[in-house]
Amino acid sequence: MGLTPQEAECLAPVQVLWPLVICPLCSPGGAQGRPTRAGRGGEGTGPGCSSLRLRPLPAPSSGLLQPPPARLCSGCPLLSLSPRTASPVSPEGSRALARRLLDLECPTTWGLASVFSSRTSRKSALRAENTMAEGEGYRNPTEVQMSQLVLPCHTNQRGELSVGQLLKWIDATACLSAERHAGCPCVTASMDDIYFEHTISVGQVVNIKAKVNRAFNSSMEVGIHVASEDLCSENQWNVCKALATFVAHRELSKVKLKQTMPQTEEEKTEHSVAAERRRMRLVYADTIKDLLANCVIQDDLESRDCSHMVPAEKTRVESVELVLPPHANHQGNTFGGQIMAWMENVATIAASRLCRAHPTLKAIEMFHFRGPSQVGDRLVFKAIVNNAFKHSMEVGVCVEAYRQEAETHRRHINSAFMTFVVLDADDQPQMLPWIRPQPGDGERRYREASARKKIRLDRKYIVSCKQAEMPLSVPWDPSNQVCLSYNNVSSLKMLVAKDNWVLSSEINQVRLYTLEEDKFLSFHMEMLVHVDAAQAFLLLSDLRRRPEWDKHYRSAELVQQVDEDDAIYHVISPPLGSDPKPQDFVILASRRKPCDNGDPYVIALRSVTLPTHRETPEYRRRETLCSGFCFWREGDQLTKVSYYNQATTGLLNYVTTNVTGLSSEFYTTFKAWANSCLRTPCMQEHCRELNSWLLERRGQGH
Repeated sequence: MGLTPQEAECLAPVQVLWPLVICPLCSPGGAQGRPTRAGRGGEGTGPGCSSLRLRPLPAPSSGLLQPPPARLCSGCPLLSLSPRTASPVSPEGSRALARRLLDLECPTTWGLASVFSSRTSRKSALRAENTMAEGEGYRNPTEVQMSQLVLPCHTNQRGELSVGQLLKWIDATACLSAERHAGCPCVTASMDDIYFEHTISVGQVVNIKAKVNRAFNSSMEVGIHVASEDLCSENQWNVCKALATFVAHRELSKVKLKQTMPQTEEEKTEHSVAAERRRMRLVYADTIKDLLANCVIQDDLESRDCSHMVPAEKTRVESVELVLPPHANHQGNTFGGQIMAWMENVATIAASRLCRAHPTLKAIEMFHFRGPSQVGDRLVFKAIVNNAFKHSMEVGVCVEAYRQEAETHRRHINSAFMTFVVLDADDQPQMLPWIRPQPGDGERRYREASARKKIRLDRKYIVSCKQAEMPLSVPWDPSNQVCLSYNNVSSLKMLVAKDNWVLSSEINQVRLYTLEEDKFLSFHMEMLVHVDAAQAFLLLSDLRRRPEWDKHYRSAELVQQVDEDDAIYHVISPPLGSDPKPQDFVILASRRKPCDNGDPYVIALRSVTLPTHRETPEYRRRETLCSGFCFWREGDQLTKVSYYNQATTGLLNYVTTNVTGLSSEFYTTFKAWANSCLRTPCMQEHCRELNSWLLERRGQGH
């Protein structure tokens, strides 16, 4: 039998420098685990030695432990040593020695350890650094994996994994990841939108991975990825991705979570964008209200044939569940995944009452837990079809809790909206009957469902915009301003988080980096300026001041101040290259202050379209997909400023001319901005104007 890899690794250095090895069995004192000096005349007392010869070890190098003189065994039953090569010739002896060396954790191997400890530790450290640098073998310390075999008890009437069961597994995996980071119990606060791409059949395996993307004060965002695996064919499919928010909870003290330390490009991206996603969650309810207040939702209720409409009241479902110990976690609170599973159950019943078939759940829109429930609570689940579109329907579900039957007050602890479809034999969606809402709250829910569908479509369109497939500029209107702002900032943060930027040149302490990826050429300029980061951020926030130092801006007109953080500008630029026409841009500028220590100030820019500023023959309309500034505070009155730009086809020739060194306009423009920052009186006056304007808007309730 050959050596195992671990045994071979143990004996590898021994075979090279065998004369320096102390036999762990035959060296005096070996049984006690410490080498001792030989007796007079070189006799040893090892249990199996027939003859021993003294051979002192060479003088150790600096920093190594010096062991006592060691003996070599020439007649040990464990080893047979050749006098010249001193190499083992007995495979059984080699295997036995390897096992013994692996088992011993004592100074009997000083001779071996003293020679190899520093060398192996240095090699191990170097190998670890290389592994980390290449991204191999690295695993996020908060990552938790769960694999479940889908059994018949987990499936629905179609033999597919029940979404409710999947939600329970997702919640449990995410909770374990959150608690691994927090070091204390955690509860589910919310679950973002989930879109199911693939169904899972009985006999397949569900693989779930969860890890903490970012920690805030007492809450953290956990990213979840779900895939299915067919054990027979080895095929794998992506099922869904999810984002959950968990809150750490201690009874006797307030929790302050430690920050995550992203290592890979993916982790850095998720960590950076998590702050923007958190901002969207906080304003989600206001977004729906503003959309209903400012936009006209086309419901065409009057034009529909009422004879083919199903009254919404016929789809209403109410069900009660008693929370028992198996439904609760180690804190006595009901599992969030269990509540979500019960919600999915009543929603499926409501959808079935409309379509008179077995519906398929395609999307879930944000579970939001408003409060906890404990063992012994009664949970009342209410579901109703809010609206039916051509091929899909939205079901609203709310959960109320009460403790005793005599209680009249019920706590609203959760709500969610689920989108169902009905698939035919070819997995194609079927047409659905119309829904007739009840007057009052029914009509309100009906219109809110239409608003949510519009937001979903806007989000999908905005996120999927690619240069080669559709125009870069997305139409702006109040209904999609939150999605556009989020996409604007997150796109810039994703570009910043890329780890394969290449330094192209450096002139006068201004560095130019390039990145070639996915048919895009991006560039990034960076320098240090002796200005406070907040002041530099305020100076660049107003694009109307940019023509003062950037010759690429002839003028910048403020078209609309959307809110405190977003504004739309119409920018005029001089002609570029041989084209005699000036250029114009309609740009959405989104700015963000740091969410936490170490985060940069951000100003993100992207093109949008406005009905009031259409393309005209006078100008050549240009677009910017992703560009902007980031400001990192490096010290007192010292800021690292970086400008990023993902070049579009219209600017590609100009960009490559600067990147290849045939032009230095990039450096000149960047230096001009730095010089304008150093004109502190002008800058401070402008910052005071901006601060006064912001305070005035806050006072007006904007």
